[in-house]
Amino acid sequence: MEKQTVRVGLMGFGTVGTGVVRIIQAHQEDLQKQTGLGIEISKILVQNAEKSRSIPLMEKIVTTNVDDILDDDGIDVVVEVIGGISQAKEYILAALDRGKHVVTANKDLMALHGGEILQKAQEKGCDVFYEASVAGGIPILRALVEGFSSDRITKMMGIVNGTTNYILSKMSQEGADYADVLKEAQALGYAEADPTSDVEGYDAARKMAILATLGFRVPMKLEDVDVKGISRVSKEDIAYGKKLGYEVKLLGLARRDGDAIEVSVQPTMVAKNHPLASVNGVFNAVYVHGEAVGETMFYGPGAGELPTATAVVSDLVTVVKNMKLGVNGRGMVAPYKEKILKEDSQKLSKYFLRTVVADKRGVLAQITQLLAEKNISLEQVVQQPYNNGEQAEIIMVTHSAAKGDMDAVLGYMEEMDIVHEIKSCYRVEGGE
Repeated sequence: MEKQTVRVGLMGFGTVGTGVVRIIQAHQEDLQKQTGLGIEISKILVQNAEKSRSIPLMEKIVTTNVDDILDDDGIDVVVEVIGGISQAKEYILAALDRGKHVVTANKDLMALHGGEILQKAQEKGCDVFYEASVAGGIPILRALVEGFSSDRITKMMGIVNGTTNYILSKMSQEGADYADVLKEAQALGYAEADPTSDVEGYDAARKMAILATLGFRVPMKLEDVDVKGISRVSKEDIAYGKKLGYEVKLLGLARRDGDAIEVSVQPTMVAKNHPLASVNGVFNAVYVHGEAVGETMFYGPGAGELPTATAVVSDLVTVVKNMKLGVNGRGMVAPYKEKILKEDSQKLSKYFLRTVVADKRGVLAQITQLLAEKNISLEQVVQQPYNNGEQAEIIMVTHSAAKGDMDAVLGYMEEMDIVHEIKSCYRVEGGE
């Protein structure tokens, strides 16, 4: 007799897990119409079965033993939302070994071990989907795999961390200091008590590694991403950027020129006429450039119970449709291209540079001469008194320059007596 109901084992019942149950319970009729099958949560793995919850659950479906899900032959799909890496990896690989399809929201796991998990899924003829691992409710991963399947992606830029975008937006709108806005973000629940993963760029780097792997079909690893966080961004940097026509964003960049690839996450001056410059608060956005389609942008909530759960259930629906058609495990494309990373001499960008220098004749000429020796020309220059006129502050925006050349200039400037401090140096995007 043909299966009428797909049974799901849910691992984790925190914020996202609760959202998944809410959506499945509330949308049964729609899900049935879309898939032709019923979807039932058969088991839920929790740490504490006695904990009171916002959704009442029948005792018989709650378990603290993962084997109640893994060893149940009637469970077709495992949804993993417990987070973490080691335990989640163990559970997912075990589920795949038993022929169960997997949906996960675990960006850390997929960034570090996605290749191994996808390889196991191919061996077992199982689906693994992880739309919710990047940008919450924005369907960017499916767009990269399916929507751009006939195109060649050359560039992706993303605001993919809501915490840092909230902090930088508030600093820009209110002229506030980083430390003050971080405290506010923690009080509102937008930032963790230990915000390191967000503010130092590691969370965004994991997401960019996933985007680059799917968009470029290469096996990108977290260590391939050049990462710099926002903890040293000052309100003065933001104010000067605004005067010159830029907003500061923690921007993920994945760019391909020929077969050579660069992936980075760093504070970036984004031209105000670029769509990403107007993405504020906890919202996320991913800009994608394809050779055929040109420019596209995906925008929406990057986190939260229901946006993230929506992405999880969307993946679940895809698994169920594949089961109905008998095509599970055939839609995934594991990375198949050789990974060729750019050298610093190949990474081209405009730069914003802010320095404090001796206030005397010829200083700017010496700095511009140094830049010229490294083939770096200037687009904008602002010089003004600093420290009650005892020093001068020079703010420069360069034309496109190689990262290797810019790093060399910064090294030389640190040794120059006339340069008292290099306040900041940021990549610049847009405004060409």
